[in-house]
Order: sequence, then C-alpha cells, then structure tokens
Amino acid sequence: MRRVIFNQKGGVGKSTIACNLAAISAARGRRTLLVDLDPQANASRYLLGQMLEEQKKTLAHFFDDILAYKVFGAKPVDYIVPTRFPNLGVLPSDPRLEDLQVKLESRYKMYKLREALDTLKEIDEIFIDTPPALNFFTRSALISADACLIPFDCDDFSRRALYTLMDSVREIQSDHNRNLRVEGIVVNHYQARANLPVRMVEELRTEGLPVLEAFLSASVKIRESHAQALPMIHLDPRHKLSREFEALYNLLAA
Repeated sequence: MRRVIFNQKGGVGKSTIACNLAAISAARGRRTLLVDLDPQANASRYLLGQMLEEQKKTLAHFFDDILAYKVFGAKPVDYIVPTRFPNLGVLPSDPRLEDLQVKLESRYKMYKLREALDTLKEIDEIFIDTPPALNFFTRSALISADACLIPFDCDDFSRRALYTLMDSVREIQSDHNRNLRVEGIVVNHYQARANLPVRMVEELRTEGLPVLEAFLSASVKIRESHAQALPMIHLDPRHKLSREFEALYNLLAA
C-alpha cells in the first residue's frame, strides 16, 4: 500500500502524520518506507535526526541519476536509509530537490518515482510526504500512490483550500492514475471543546466530504517529539496523541 499525505496548504501536519503512521506501521512488523519529497526535509529529520547530515545518497541524487540517463546507476533500494527503528527506512529529502524541479518537469519525468517504487517489492507500506504545493514532486507522489490522505487543521483557510485540493486529486485520477483514491480527510489540531473545530468538521460531513473518524488533538507534546526525533509511539506510547495516531492507523488498516 502506498499512501501520499497531501495538502497544498503548509502547516497542516503532513510530515508529522506521515512519520507517525510510518512509525506505527514499522512497530507492528510491517516493512515500511517513508519517502520525503519536500525540499525542507522535515520528515527526513524527524525520523533520522542528526543522521540526515551524514547521508551521501538522497532523493536529489536519485533524480540526478535520472536526468543523467545513467543506465547502470544505483537501484532505488540503494537510496533507502535505515532508521534506528526496526523495519523503518527513509528515502531522504535534500534542499537541492527545489533546483531540480524545473529540469525534471521539462523532461516529463513524473512517472519515474512510480517506476522506482514499483521495484521495491520487499516493502509492505509506503508513506509519501509532499511539499505544500501542487508541483512536480506532489504530482509524482499522487501518480505513484494508491491512496491519498488529506490533513485538515480546522481553520477557514484550510477549509477553502480543500475544494481546490479535491479538484487537483480528481485531475490526477483522470489523467494519470485511475487507481488513486481519496482515503479520507485527517482532522488535525482538533479541540473538542472549541466551537469552531466542532462546527467545521460537522459542515464538512454535511457537504459529503470523507472525514475520517479518528481525530488528532492539538498538543505541545508533538514539539518535543520533533525535537527528539522520536515519533510519538517511541517518545510516549501512553500519551493521548499516541493513542490517536494508533486509532488512525487502525482505521486505515481495517
């Protein structure tokens, strides 16, 4: 199963959701891969910590090889970096991805990521983190994926962006990947006692949008999780947010 976590709006928790779901998948014995297509490399740093600075093979090097038409270049599996968590690997990002984007797009290389992931037969689950924009890398991710998760952070800007986002996914479905499905909207930073989040979620449901039943609470604990490069189930498995991530994973796996 390949899931892309996608929203054109920044700050909605894409990297956090992708990494925590990947960590849960790996902890349950699934051979899991996190693909980080965001040049900011937040997901890579979250799972690798300081090891990210030591990497000599990143997705930028992978795309460099594609642009150079290297017939005997490294295989996709050679770019996977093991984490300190069993069963969990990362295809790490690199700031140079931003510079490569125009070249890759002009040469129409949007299917290369899917071709690369197709070779990773030994991987059970793949989670793909994307930049906060509908660009070459996001389209490549949507073309490569079986399912799309859409984080939603309960504000009006995020709600307005949802409609454009859904149109973008439908366009990819129509033109490039008929097997892609929207698995659901992940409500993040949820505050059950605040009127606005409760009302917004109810309105989304009324409009027929696929809101998933597992909500992720707002918590300062996630900042500690980022700082220590420890997904929530490894930092504090009994924390409310850890249980919510597990409930979300269970819902997806059902």
